[in-house]
Amino acid sequence: MRKEESKVAVQKIKDNFYFVGTRDWDRRLFDQLIPLPHGTSYNSYFIKASEKNVLIDTVHPSKKEEFLSNLKTLEVDRIDYIVVNHSEQDHSGLLPVILNKYPEAQILTNAKCKDLLIDHLPVQEDKITVVDGSTEISLGNKTLTFMMSPWVHWPDTMFTYVPEDKIIFTTDFMGSHLATSDLFVTNEGLVYEAAKRYFAEIMMPFRTHVQKYTKQLKNMDIEIIATSHGPLYDNPQFILDAYADWSSDEVKGEVIVPYVSMYNSTGMMVDYFTNKLIEKGIKVTPYNLAETDLGELAVSLVNATTIVFGASMVLAAPHPSAIYAASIINALRPKAKFVTTIGSFGWADKLGEKMNDQVKALMPAVKAESLTPVLIKGSPTEEAYRQLDVLADEICKKHEEAMMVAI
Repeated sequence: MRKEESKVAVQKIKDNFYFVGTRDWDRRLFDQLIPLPHGTSYNSYFIKASEKNVLIDTVHPSKKEEFLSNLKTLEVDRIDYIVVNHSEQDHSGLLPVILNKYPEAQILTNAKCKDLLIDHLPVQEDKITVVDGSTEISLGNKTLTFMMSPWVHWPDTMFTYVPEDKIIFTTDFMGSHLATSDLFVTNEGLVYEAAKRYFAEIMMPFRTHVQKYTKQLKNMDIEIIATSHGPLYDNPQFILDAYADWSSDEVKGEVIVPYVSMYNSTGMMVDYFTNKLIEKGIKVTPYNLAETDLGELAVSLVNATTIVFGASMVLAAPHPSAIYAASIINALRPKAKFVTTIGSFGWADKLGEKMNDQVKALMPAVKAESLTPVLIKGSPTEEAYRQLDVLADEICKKHEEAMMVAI
């Protein structure tokens, strides 16, 4: 265990509320997919009320010893309730261990989460009490209430609110993959970028649900938002405003160009096209798929109005990197309004003609209008550059129209 971990493992949020979670400073990949440039944390909270003790979530099973050490440091001799806001195992994985150590504890969760816990963990059904949006649990001088919030980002998620202290525990919602010794947000710029990345990778496919729950939280009396990853928000407006912006239907007039080029013919087209858009005053960012951090690409999708794939052909299909990127973008469901493809192929003209259709077919969830593709055989010629000029003009016009609609 690192010295810094042991120093800040248990932190006081306010009287009788404690952070007992763990930091994973060195983790660099989540779900075997998502890069973690700043590590992450698994946030668990302990509430010591006048009559009952409550644990809000557990932590990732890999942090078992540190988590148990935190509870020992806090001298937790009894847990009456364990609230499970979400069954994913980075939050619930140590439930069997905690129930074994504190056998009197009863799990509080919703019906869907109950089913998933039983499916994935050795948890007995009689240890689970089902709650819903009308449930109130008295802890003596404090109360637990619950807000059902399915699909941010699983069907089982819920929030837990303590009205006497105006603290809401929102599980993954509004979280950030960020390992830091700061309990609360101190560097808003750093947290903004980490939270936006988290939104893009995890919450963006559920934008309509995000909009709904963000509005509900804005109408509540909240002083602290305590998430399951990253620092807590003691200025809730900061993250509420960010989520309202990111999840809105508004587009920002930006273009992203995820591309792959084997012999630089497509790369030459991307370079020319990128500069042409810049000349027209359009914000554009190319992403070389052979080098790009998937998280950076995901973040760019939050504001993207147009997606232009730069794709080479491999045999009878677009390059596998382009196919992979298209499938990821489809899963993330961005609000992009337009999509097209530019690229070069080496032979078989008819295959080249199908490239745009093949890429677009990989993204059925992205409800974007198809623009004119520019697909050429071999190295780009003056005619190819002329077609790219026409596409740049088309994008400029479409963006102006989209922005007028937004106004």
